[in-house]
Amino acid sequence: MELIWQGLVDACRLVVGLDRMVMAAGIRTIWISTLSVALATVIGLPVGTFLARVAFPGRQWVVIVLRGLMAVPTVFIGLFCYAMFSRRGPLGPLELIFTPWAIVIGELLLALPIVVSISHGSIKALDRRVAETAWTLGAGPWRRWLTYLSEARVGVTLGVLTAFARCVTELGIAMMVGGNIKDRTRTLATATALETSKGEFARGMAMGLILLAVAMLVTIFIVVVSRERD
Repeated sequence: MELIWQGLVDACRLVVGLDRMVMAAGIRTIWISTLSVALATVIGLPVGTFLARVAFPGRQWVVIVLRGLMAVPTVFIGLFCYAMFSRRGPLGPLELIFTPWAIVIGELLLALPIVVSISHGSIKALDRRVAETAWTLGAGPWRRWLTYLSEARVGVTLGVLTAFARCVTELGIAMMVGGNIKDRTRTLATATALETSKGEFARGMAMGLILLAVAMLVTIFIVVVSRERD
């Protein structure tokens, strides 16, 4: 208990004192995860809407596969990205391995099925009268899509927040394709593992506290947004 208490005290000092290493990892984690989820949202919302509103052969299987990918281990995505971006991989000439952009792409693959699946479910559950009213009023495809998103905004928001929470705390992708390089690809999750393994328990706990704070803020926001359904 003494180790935990002393580590917690020292960790708070590092956070309050804006320790350079801790802050750098925190800022890097936030911008990588935010960019990944933003890209997943731009791609995923149209795809989720299409799956919810357009019937085609095999649609059910596409939805099942996407829902299954929501639970894919991050180390598997990291392994896939490493195979693609390594020197012997098909995208090796782009030299993305061990760069922040490799982590962004990996987290995009992690977030995309979450955004698509949850937005699909939210739009699919809308009252049929929403689509019928939009058609009756002569709304074009763009206007109808905005109407669907507006009516399903709670579910869509929950999907985006869930994807962000998963990305900001993931370890496998950042470790495998980022390489945990200091001042370049080190995120809060990888730095926490590294510092703890080095015996720097206080710094590891400081980074863990920031991760916990971000996760709690996202959870609180999800609860607040969910109350709109009551």
